[in-house]
Amino acid sequence: MTDSALVNRQEAADGAPDARPAVFLMTNTLETGGSERQFVTMAKALDRRKFSVSTGCLKPVGPLLAEVEGLNKFPAGGSLFGLQSWRSRLALARFLWQQDVAVAQSFDFYSNLMMIPAARLAGVSAVLGSHRQLGDLLTARQFRTQNAVFRLCDRVVCNSQAASARLRQAGVPTKKLAVVANGVPDEWFAEVVPAFPHEPGVVKVGMISRMNHALKNHEMFLSVTGRLAARLPQLHAVLVGDGPLRARLEELARQAGLSGRVSFLGDRRDVHAVMASLDVSVMPSSSESLSNVIIESMAAALPVVAADVGGNPELVRNGETGFLFPAGNEQKFAQALETLVSQPELRKEFGKRARERAEAEFTISQVRDCYQDLYQSVLAEKGWNTESLQLRSIRGRRQGLQL
Repeated sequence: MTDSALVNRQEAADGAPDARPAVFLMTNTLETGGSERQFVTMAKALDRRKFSVSTGCLKPVGPLLAEVEGLNKFPAGGSLFGLQSWRSRLALARFLWQQDVAVAQSFDFYSNLMMIPAARLAGVSAVLGSHRQLGDLLTARQFRTQNAVFRLCDRVVCNSQAASARLRQAGVPTKKLAVVANGVPDEWFAEVVPAFPHEPGVVKVGMISRMNHALKNHEMFLSVTGRLAARLPQLHAVLVGDGPLRARLEELARQAGLSGRVSFLGDRRDVHAVMASLDVSVMPSSSESLSNVIIESMAAALPVVAADVGGNPELVRNGETGFLFPAGNEQKFAQALETLVSQPELRKEFGKRARERAEAEFTISQVRDCYQDLYQSVLAEKGWNTESLQLRSIRGRRQGLQL
């Protein structure tokens, strides 16, 4: 019997084949980080008329877990190179094969190392990794290992030109790199009731970031707040986020006499409403690829003061939508913040321009279309089509293929 006859016979038995390519997206955890939020956003946003979508993770933990239905778990155990991790890779490869996945994309370092080899083993047509940081948060060994795994990819998706340039410098071929910015859901552009009312004579400056790494520079924000407190009585600092550094930061604020000038809100699920309560957003982190918080601040019409690192200059137009300052330069940070706190009309103008840019470039529909175009482009390069998918599936069943 010919392959075409087999396809026709299978279609008669099972009904018309699903012509949509199957897409599988994978992340490490569902914590409140930028990569995790983009994973959740894209899992929801992909057009189900064009693709069927499934998702997976290594560790089913984190507050975003409730936002993803049908999440498949592939635990790595205590090591990405231990026995449990290789069992999970085989289980993942078997899953990808059985689901006839055509496009598989990992979203972070850990899922890159887990999914990419499994997808190649399963014969997935389009295999995509992700590099959503600059690489300086990885050890030298981790960075080299990830680059070695990237050789198995058809594309590596970077969320900023800065991240892409870092991989080029490390030897990843330019033709393999794709830059797709982060996007924010449409609800970020809708009116929302502020989480806290605006108070006359109070300018709230917010820093939204997990408190898990010194590179985030929460301490510098508190120091700048203390430096400006005496001459800017209207200034009130708001810190949103949680993590192992929180207790120390609260103690530093207390020791500096800032208890009445600083609010610690912890981890929040209503960040959109919190941003509607703010007047300025700051991002002093010394390592950023493409900050979700900056884009969300822009969508909320907030001017941004950010360190001039990574992809921040790709978002903040210095002197137009906010200010950039040299990383680690507390004096320049304080000067930029003082300018915005003391000039309400400038805050308003910067915020207006920031929102216009967010609407023009960073809506989720625009970013989704970029991903979908990328998937279809790679599939076309590989000669993927519905008939070839059916033939592979039938041949595998005839041969009793087991991964």
